[in-house]
Amino acid sequence: MVIIRPVRKLYGSLPLSSDTRLTSTTALGDWYVKRIVVDRHPLLILVSSTSLLTILTLARDVRGLPGRLAELVASRLKRYGIDQQLIDAERNAMSSVAIAPTADRSVIGIMIEIGKVLPLYLEIGAWDETTLPSVEAQLARTPWHAGRRDSEVVWPDRAIRTLLKDLWSAAHDLHVSDP
Repeated sequence: MVIIRPVRKLYGSLPLSSDTRLTSTTALGDWYVKRIVVDRHPLLILVSSTSLLTILTLARDVRGLPGRLAELVASRLKRYGIDQQLIDAERNAMSSVAIAPTADRSVIGIMIEIGKVLPLYLEIGAWDETTLPSVEAQLARTPWHAGRRDSEVVWPDRAIRTLLKDLWSAAHDLHVSDP
């Protein structure tokens, strides 16, 4: 099961589930979601609560996000070169989706920071949906919580590999090699 945690402004499009005390059973944890507008184009920023990996997608069908989240994540992991067995394990764990309120203010702060830098990455009038993966790649190399001790700094590109391998290699007896 995976939990989507929309900011309050999205409650109309993503109404909360009846039981909001559930927890994600995926390696990448809960997915926080925020809607922003860049260059008159609405976008969704999705951030993994454990790895702080960012996914950017056009905000075409916000209500349909629970049904397509697993594919968005799988596609993002594939672009990043994650082993297919790990992608499949994460996708399968995301077959059940619940919507709950936000629970981690630091992830909200990171989404706000991403919203501030996106206009710098997406030149007005010169970007489209095909540009978003390159921005995601840049954000994956961004250290989050950089003001903390070195052991607490999160590098999404490193964290996703570790989290996926730690949970799914042991759980499914997978033998995954490092790239």
